[in-house]
Amino acid sequence: MGRFLNPDNVAFKRTLNSKIYVDKTEFLDFTNQMINTNSAFICNSRPRRFGKSVTADMLTAYYSRGCDSKKLFSDLKIGSLENFEENLNKYNVIHFDVQWCLEPAGNPKKLVDYITRNTLNELREEFHEIISEEIESLPDALSKINAKTGKQFIIIIDEWDVLIRDEAAQLDVQEEYINFLRGLFKGSEPMKYIGLAYITGILPIKKLKTQSALNNFDEYTMLDAGEIAKYIGFTQDEVKKLCVKYETDFEKVRHWYDGYLLGEYHIYNPKAVVSVVTKRTFQSYWSQTGSYEVIVPLISKNFDGLKTAIIEMISGDMVKIDTGTFQNDAVNFSNRDDVITFLIHLGYLAYDEKKQCAYIPNEEVRQELLKATRQKKWKEFIEFERQSDSLLDATLDMDEETVSAVIEKIHMQYTSAIRYNDENSLSSVLTIAYISSMKYYFTPIREFPAGRGFADFVYLPKPEYINIYPALLIELKCNKNVQTALEQIKKNLYPESLLSYTGDVFIVGITYDKKDKTHKCKIEKYEK
Repeated sequence: MGRFLNPDNVAFKRTLNSKIYVDKTEFLDFTNQMINTNSAFICNSRPRRFGKSVTADMLTAYYSRGCDSKKLFSDLKIGSLENFEENLNKYNVIHFDVQWCLEPAGNPKKLVDYITRNTLNELREEFHEIISEEIESLPDALSKINAKTGKQFIIIIDEWDVLIRDEAAQLDVQEEYINFLRGLFKGSEPMKYIGLAYITGILPIKKLKTQSALNNFDEYTMLDAGEIAKYIGFTQDEVKKLCVKYETDFEKVRHWYDGYLLGEYHIYNPKAVVSVVTKRTFQSYWSQTGSYEVIVPLISKNFDGLKTAIIEMISGDMVKIDTGTFQNDAVNFSNRDDVITFLIHLGYLAYDEKKQCAYIPNEEVRQELLKATRQKKWKEFIEFERQSDSLLDATLDMDEETVSAVIEKIHMQYTSAIRYNDENSLSSVLTIAYISSMKYYFTPIREFPAGRGFADFVYLPKPEYINIYPALLIELKCNKNVQTALEQIKKNLYPESLLSYTGDVFIVGITYDKKDKTHKCKIEKYEK
């Protein structure tokens, strides 16, 4: 039992001793099926506070020969499976956290030497007849042990991408680290001595040099988590159970912390959920993750359309992006989509794989991005927010002329001549125009199923504002009489679905004349 070779199960025991533990041990059934197959090399990237280290500790506790974990896992989900004991504590495990190793190593240039030297020392103690003092290569040592004993290793690396993220300017450091990974995982010999390799970090495998070193790894990311999606964070069912147990309003938790769509699963940030059900305070816990300072310079990069895209997403819209050009590092950004893709991997944005769109997942993250935009004092954002305050006030005062004028002004400022007459542009304009409503309202719901059809936009006040602000039901029309929009709302009984949620409903019709580029508005308080 050592620090790097065959660690004990103490770290995972601490997790089980925590006040809240959500059982993710069925993931071990997945990794068991990958052992000694062409899929035995797994790279699982996810944001901070999404349980990366907990998963690495779980794998170590289960596979390591340095401990007896039968009692630890017997009462968990994996313990009920037929093949539970087949690989339990049967493997020589090498586990190290690159982030932790940086400090005792002294500096990034000494990292590879530190990991190699300390792991070899522990291997010599365990396999002293095979590994002599002359052997200075970790891959060589593992190969010799396998050739002599037939024993395989499971290698688990936590925060594998630290040097890729933080030391991009030190090319010699990255080169040495990449060569170390290549020797450890690539070629015919690693296929003999590795039973399973699991590396986890924030970024996917870097393209170009690192990709060539690790192109035998299957990647599971925030863009495509594949079959392990439900193990990335907390699923909606798991959150519901926690809310029942800790008597917390699930709908409020859902609004504040839901939004990551991975395959068929709605995934929640475990750190946020645990914090809110124990502290009972709905707030952003995101700034505690340590990556907040990264996003401020990122969203200020002068790429065409980046600031507009951020504002659109803050206002509740989705933005179409191409994730294919991102180089999977924190330095080489060539366009707005690279920055947006990086923010997805950091967890500040979510990704809809089917629509190929980025969006802000929930209220918690929206608050953090709002802080960042205000910190940079964007003129564009400040102006939109100022106009939006006027628009919301005018809407609540049923001042139809002012609403029309503000919508028209924002439409002209925001939309390019090419897109101006695009019918979708009016919808985007509306979300941006009401951006300040986020203080009092949930994210606008598009195509809200109500009455006998679907309402274009619905703004529902947050629970603390239900008795102060009415629900807003907005219908958009092009080249039609504004009264037609209101009549459609009434005829299809859209507001009826909202009355059970809030006391008052304002119905708002907004039209746009493509020919003379004018807008008209009509507002009524709905009477059942």
